[in-house]
Amino acid sequence: MKTIDDLGDLRGTRVLVRSDLNVPLDGTTITDDGRVRASVPTLRRLADAGARVAVMAHLGRPKGEPDPAYSLGPVSERLAELLGSPVAFASDTVGASAQEVVTGLGDGQVALLENVRFNAGETSKDDAERGAFADRLAALGDVFVSDGFGVVHRKQASVYDLAQRLPAAAGGLVEAEVSVLRRLTADPQRPYAVVLGGSKVSDKLGVIDNLLDKADALLIGGGMVFTFLAAQGHDVGSSLLESDQIETVQGYLRRAEESGVDIVLPSDVVVAPTFSADAPPTTVAADAMPSDQMGLDIGPVSASAFADRVRASATVFWNGPMGVFEFPAFAAGTKAVAQALTEVDGLSVVGGGDSAAAVRRLGFADDDFGHISTGGGASLEFLEGRTLPGLQVLEG
Repeated sequence: MKTIDDLGDLRGTRVLVRSDLNVPLDGTTITDDGRVRASVPTLRRLADAGARVAVMAHLGRPKGEPDPAYSLGPVSERLAELLGSPVAFASDTVGASAQEVVTGLGDGQVALLENVRFNAGETSKDDAERGAFADRLAALGDVFVSDGFGVVHRKQASVYDLAQRLPAAAGGLVEAEVSVLRRLTADPQRPYAVVLGGSKVSDKLGVIDNLLDKADALLIGGGMVFTFLAAQGHDVGSSLLESDQIETVQGYLRRAEESGVDIVLPSDVVVAPTFSADAPPTTVAADAMPSDQMGLDIGPVSASAFADRVRASATVFWNGPMGVFEFPAFAAGTKAVAQALTEVDGLSVVGGGDSAAAVRRLGFADDDFGHISTGGGASLEFLEGRTLPGLQVLEG
């Protein structure tokens, strides 16, 4: 995979950078700027090298046309604060404003273009439509740096097609992400534990399938655990349940037993009658859940056991909260796992998405962990062993 070092002297060069600035917004207020902060080192490196940097990114899922609710304007202000220098903002992506802003850049200056998904060509399934938009993007730059790891699993114009039109390289963030994820799949230090949570087991089937051959233990929590408990024959009350996945999960349980991999499920769960922050919590045995209650967190005994298993591991990958961490009464399991990850004597990786949001919301700092991925979906697809278009295109 080509890197920035392969691009040579960049002074005076127009560098198009695909970053991942898809941050959560409350109106115009950024509630978690982790992805913006993660983008800064590569942008600063390029600016320090004298490049003229034009940043491309998306926010949310606009329907291929401008929508003020998804404008990157607030992100440009935060990016300028973090860089400690002005960031020019173009009110479009490839139109008159973008052309004027990029043309006006001096050596070492940075601009941010408006949301690339305001253009239908960005996410089009039609190669010609996507390519036409990539052509217009390419006209704004001399080289391309791919630094948005959270989108490298997408075959989109600013991720995949642009890299075929300009000299292209991976940015520092993508380099770091790939390096860490390869350590999780190629030859991980042992014991190797994988902690999986989140709502749906169907979102994690590929990861479970691939990592059953690589991990020593899979610790399962979150909403997805109830499909596992149901697969063991337990009543899970009104908990989230994917009945159509029970047979698949039973197959994983058999396979794990045959291969000597521990699938660790909670022995107790925290239940409530309704899904709400003020619902009264009750701790019950995992195999004795009341029919009128739903599980919203792993219980305290399980949280302690999960934490012990995590701390005893040399390599840990975690993706998905253990419960509804947004509700304080059901956040203890997630917090226990997060705390244990900070105490791992080895490599601890938080797999982006809700996991990254959870650790920040619960008061942990990014540098408390070995690595926090910026790409939840991309991380999972990498660990599934899939080919990611945005990485593959950089290998030519």
